[in-house]
Amino acid sequence: MTTVAPPEIFSLPLIYRGKVRDLYAVGHQHLLMVASDRLSAFDVILPTPIPGKGAVLTAVSNFWFARSRHLVANHQQRAEITLEQALPDPVERTRIADRAVVARRLKGLPVEAIVRGYLIGSGWKDYQQSGAVCGIRLPAGLRLAERLPEPLFTPSTKAALGSHDENVSFATIASQIGAELAEQVREVSLRLYREAADYALTRGIIIADTKFEFGLDEQGQLTLMDEALTPDSSRFWPANQHQPGVNPPSFDKQFVRDYLETLDWNKQPPGPELPVAIVERTVAKYREAQQRLTGPA
Repeated sequence: MTTVAPPEIFSLPLIYRGKVRDLYAVGHQHLLMVASDRLSAFDVILPTPIPGKGAVLTAVSNFWFARSRHLVANHQQRAEITLEQALPDPVERTRIADRAVVARRLKGLPVEAIVRGYLIGSGWKDYQQSGAVCGIRLPAGLRLAERLPEPLFTPSTKAALGSHDENVSFATIASQIGAELAEQVREVSLRLYREAADYALTRGIIIADTKFEFGLDEQGQLTLMDEALTPDSSRFWPANQHQPGVNPPSFDKQFVRDYLETLDWNKQPPGPELPVAIVERTVAKYREAQQRLTGPA
């Protein structure tokens, strides 16, 4: 299987290369965000790209940004220039048009705003050990993949590239960014999750959990940024195959994580190459999630 290398923009300065996105400066107030086909798992960028992944992430994020702007402003909504204005060279623009957006520069908050609606992943491991998830006590007897009584806001630190995020308490976040702002992040995150989860169910998808990132604009207004409710930042399950007590199949990169768990790999760089079959099935899962969520009813 052949893939196209992540495109490079030469007319704008590259200011940051993340696990998935490359950020280019567009003057002092805007960024060009280009989603690559890179895939990270366990905070390690894998050497094997997923063809078309960047375009899927961009389309899905754009869909959710448009649907959620009544709840919170987002970085695209704040942008004052178009992609054509940011990147006037048509050759450069054509190469990245389906995976790029112009966004307002923000002061990013040092927190991953995670919302869990179901008991899975590290939350399940935490619950088995302590009866709680990130310090939040839960009823006894809950099963793997069971829906929680109420969605939980369980923040984590925003680790540097190559490092692991760390689950922290709400009090820790409040001490870092201030109690009032922390409460606003929690409230907005829960509202975003609830509305998105309700909609996704009508399209046959359970959003088990998701991660949001926020920043502040020049006026200090909370603004949603980076990506929203994508297969990279969320666990998506087919609703008709969900059964408490069983690890559900997924439409997201959990499928890759499950494969990696079968390997003798210490989850440190460098990551292992992915077999062609795993890449092909991952491509299909990402595209199906996009079609279900954003396609016609």
